[in-house]
Amino acid sequence: MPPQNASQETIVCYAPLMITTHGIWQGDNPLDYSLPLFILQLILVVLTTRILVFILKPFRQPRVISEILFYALTNVLKMIYISIFGYFGVNCVNEHVQGGVILGPSVMGRSSIFANAVFPLRSVMVLETMANIGLLYFLFLVGVEMDIAVIRRTGRKAIIIAFAGMILPFLIGISFSFLLHQRTQVVKQGTFILFLGVALSVTAFPVLARLLAELKLLNTEIGRIAMSSALVNDMCAWILLALAIALGENESVNLATLWVVLSSAGFIVFCIFVVRPLIFWVIQKTPEGESVSEFYICLILTGVMISGFITDAIGTHSVFGAFIFGLVIPNGPLGVTLIERLEDFVSGLLLPLFFAISGLKTSIGAIDGASTWGILALVIILACAGKIAGTLLVALLYQMPFYDGVALGLLMNSKGLVEMIILNVGKDQKVLDDKSFAIMVVVALVMTAIITPAVTIIYKPARRFAPYKRRTILKTKPDNDLRTLVCIHTPRNVPTIINLLEAANPTKKSPLCVYALHLVELTGRASAMLIVHNSRKSGRPAANRTQAQSDHIINAFESFEQNAEYVSVQPLTAISPYSTMHEDICSVAEDKRVAFLILPFHKQQTVDGGMEATNPAYRVINQNVLANSPCSVGILVDRGFGGNTRVAGNQISHNIAVVFIGGPDDREALAFAWRMASHPGSTLTVMRFVSGNDVQEPTSSTGRIENDPRVLTVVTDSDRQKQEDDEFINQFRTMIAHDDSIAYTEQVVNNGEETVAAIRSVDNVHDLFIVGRGQGLVSPLTAGLTDWSECPELGAIGDLLASSDFAATVSVLVVQQYVGSDLADFALSPDSPAENHHENFMNHTQR
Repeated sequence: MPPQNASQETIVCYAPLMITTHGIWQGDNPLDYSLPLFILQLILVVLTTRILVFILKPFRQPRVISEILFYALTNVLKMIYISIFGYFGVNCVNEHVQGGVILGPSVMGRSSIFANAVFPLRSVMVLETMANIGLLYFLFLVGVEMDIAVIRRTGRKAIIIAFAGMILPFLIGISFSFLLHQRTQVVKQGTFILFLGVALSVTAFPVLARLLAELKLLNTEIGRIAMSSALVNDMCAWILLALAIALGENESVNLATLWVVLSSAGFIVFCIFVVRPLIFWVIQKTPEGESVSEFYICLILTGVMISGFITDAIGTHSVFGAFIFGLVIPNGPLGVTLIERLEDFVSGLLLPLFFAISGLKTSIGAIDGASTWGILALVIILACAGKIAGTLLVALLYQMPFYDGVALGLLMNSKGLVEMIILNVGKDQKVLDDKSFAIMVVVALVMTAIITPAVTIIYKPARRFAPYKRRTILKTKPDNDLRTLVCIHTPRNVPTIINLLEAANPTKKSPLCVYALHLVELTGRASAMLIVHNSRKSGRPAANRTQAQSDHIINAFESFEQNAEYVSVQPLTAISPYSTMHEDICSVAEDKRVAFLILPFHKQQTVDGGMEATNPAYRVINQNVLANSPCSVGILVDRGFGGNTRVAGNQISHNIAVVFIGGPDDREALAFAWRMASHPGSTLTVMRFVSGNDVQEPTSSTGRIENDPRVLTVVTDSDRQKQEDDEFINQFRTMIAHDDSIAYTEQVVNNGEETVAAIRSVDNVHDLFIVGRGQGLVSPLTAGLTDWSECPELGAIGDLLASSDFAATVSVLVVQQYVGSDLADFALSPDSPAENHHENFMNHTQR
């Protein structure tokens, strides 16, 4: 029997001129030519990877799992194929060549014709070349996106955790290398030790970010520590990888190895002190607001290949040169342009080829025998335990909870592309043989796959949220700050939201605490994160368009904080899939003990005054938040409230109107408007609609309505709500009796038509309507309005005011009060409306 590392040699004939076909009508087979064959292979690779991603999506696994599974699966199918056809005497030599890739013969056809036609050996060189070009540019983009300054700003705890999480797995890798070396044909033991140690100790930063997003841990302390530690770990891994590559050709340190190290250091110095200043010069020559010229973009993309060629020539892998070249690209418009032009093409199309071509080097069949599988299980257990133990030790020293430390250790076990690169380089340099390579691939796959379920079981962040009572504006005491969470999709949402907050009249006794949450869709393009932003004191421009938008929003709110009195602002950025964005919003609201949450409406005003939908996903987010919010919610329909430019607080002038029909939502809406009315530049008109003599009271009809916990159709409940409405209005009228800036009117109506007519007759002098959503309230005064409602999430009155048919182009704030178990106690609670607003009323009357 030949040794395990022996490879079969096959002579392959290439036809250099057979690149493009003359067409099937000329009798040519397209698969005999390089270009159409490569296109077909690329289609199969990308489609197979995407299908695996779709299959694993319900299990909340990162995309790298699908990509690793892809080339692991091809080898499993290869073994099945060989076993079946070998049993029947079919010649499978071509398919069993070391590193052969069979894309599912058991799936796409039980015939060697498919394998020989679609993946012939002559195509391997083209595939591997394109795969390495994709890898080259991907590592360049990684360097462009990475900010070394972040490491300098990383806390001491994260740095110590990063090193502690590397040392123990590295030592375990060294021990494992001695055990595995006896069972393999590896010759370079010293370099073998280094490669295994690095592979086991590395943490994949992009994979970890995605896992944190899926687990909803990005806004937690453990998430921030894990992200910072992984970044430090990644940088250390690159340094160790460069050292391992330098030692790969020589078992001992000699003159050649020294030259490799010195040449690599010289290349780094050249990039820092020559290339980086040149790129700064290019940026300075570009006029502000304009993109970098195509000429310079082409030069930089050519520089990536030149860097790869230089580092490959001096004995370091080409990806090292591309990564360093990307690392010296300054953050700013140039980085934005490079990322936006390359990322989708490289990550989505070329990078899967790297995982596919890795299937040529992976032989799952090399893991033979019970003893080898026992070693594999032992490596997985020890590597995970080492990472967890090292991280847990430091976490306990910093007095972190035990389960937090265990969860952090599990998260630091994330593996991904960096480890695949390390293993492939080791395989290319004959440091790793088939068995050790296959074992490490399975280790990476299993360690990353178990993280999500393990952390879900161990770490329960929901338990950390302490209950709080002041979840509504009515429940907020006058001597406490009003905690408000505002959500922003684009910078266009910012001016109206800031004007609304300015008009909310923050005072010394009742300041305004604002959490500004920028909502960004999580796609496969970017690392997922939720970061508490500190001031960008460095003044450095953003690294990508999303960050540029986030910076614009942050700067606007920080300017609002500096210019307004008694306002504190904490900007946040949440990057999450739109389907689960509401979970992040509600989690932040719960964590920050927010009383009022403001969402932008999914439609925006057009030039002609109409309303058009910007993104249908925004509406779904709003609906999900309304259904799950831990506090009161307001949906803001933006029609230019306060204009697009901010004015001084003492110069603003707003005319606010409240439509009051009754119910907890309307009381909450009036409570917020009452606070706004205390502002010296605001006037408030409250229009209460009361039932006339000809009104027909609705009766409980359908079971669907009765089963809604918010529907107030039971007579006793309706009577109690009406009593609370009367008490609240009486308190309000008593306190505004001597205030000329607040007007109160009552209009008698008998049905929905009269209500609409009365609202339409209001003078076009108001710039903001505040109304309750009226969810669950069955009132004869709004009967029939919901039948024609275009946006039910706004309620009957809110939908009317926001529609294009409404004559006045006025902004609308639709309020829904938080529904808790103590809904019935609102009017009878110690924090009654009268007590809550007495202080504001006194300030208002004395202005």
